[in-house]
Amino acid sequence: MAKRDYYEVLGIDRDATEKDIKRAYRHLARRHHPDVNGTDPDAERKFKEIAEAYEVLSDNEKRHQYDAFGHTKSGMGFDGFGAFDDLFGMVFGDFGARSQTRATTERGSDLICDISIELEDAYRGVEKNINLKKALKCEECNGTGAEPGTSPIECLLCNGSGVIRTTQRTFFGNLVKTHTCNRCGGRGKIISSVCKVCDGEGRIKKDCSISIKIPAGATSGLRFKINGQGEAGFRGGPFGDLFVDVYVQPHSIFEVRGNDLMCDFAISFSQAALGATIDIFTFDGDEKLKIPPGTQGGTIFNLRGKGLPCLNSRRRGDQLIRILVATPTKLSAAQKELFKRLDEIGEENLGIKKRLSD
Repeated sequence: MAKRDYYEVLGIDRDATEKDIKRAYRHLARRHHPDVNGTDPDAERKFKEIAEAYEVLSDNEKRHQYDAFGHTKSGMGFDGFGAFDDLFGMVFGDFGARSQTRATTERGSDLICDISIELEDAYRGVEKNINLKKALKCEECNGTGAEPGTSPIECLLCNGSGVIRTTQRTFFGNLVKTHTCNRCGGRGKIISSVCKVCDGEGRIKKDCSISIKIPAGATSGLRFKINGQGEAGFRGGPFGDLFVDVYVQPHSIFEVRGNDLMCDFAISFSQAALGATIDIFTFDGDEKLKIPPGTQGGTIFNLRGKGLPCLNSRRRGDQLIRILVATPTKLSAAQKELFKRLDEIGEENLGIKKRLSD
């Protein structure tokens, strides 16, 4: 993408004075800096363009090269967004530097674990223990990283901020530059006697057991968060969180369909034809189900409210019973004779005549 003309970027004429250039830059920088105009997704690109134009046009030698050769042979260079805070300090004083102060603690990492439960557990809810190995606060130093009996001391070089600031007064105000304190490494504190158990980190890896309550109605794919059960923070920082992914094991009887439970139940020819009352297994005990006469294979009956609970609701799914009509595979001679007679009677009742040939 071709670069825009630097004079056009700053909105000034080619014969603009040094004062005009500075005035235009200060005006545009205040409007487009990402720390000020965070709602504009294009703010970073605009500010970079403005800063680059100002860096060239505010330098007499670079400006002469640009006027003569344009972008291609001007020899211009720009340090990128890392230079923004220096330029920003010229416009806004030391505000930009304050946002770079490093925290002396770090939040612990989040953890993710899988937990497998049975369908009965999903129906009623269950409490399970899981074993994890995670970073916990060092008990020897109580998370400070210092040998017991000693304490970290504030870094005198950065006064506990973790960063070093240098300030230079300019025409625009204070030019503030910051960098990580090389004495404390950005921690703000110095440990003279390091804890021998955790080597100064303030935490140590340990095996631990966590009790997790799985809510009734949990289904495979559910993820929920347990606050503060992740790893301990660095240098006494807060704990991370634990995310639990639930997997429900397949059941020998039921197929899960959302919050409904589907099962098959086989009945005999005579039960299908004459009707019957059968006992259906549910997680709350057997239920009576009336099969009306003439029920066909594949018919589905519904036991309302006998399915899985709906999360965060008082509603429950249903238990669906799909009827299968069992075909006998071994018949005695007497049974075969009865079925033949039944078949003949059925054909007579329906007015059906067998045709062996045309």
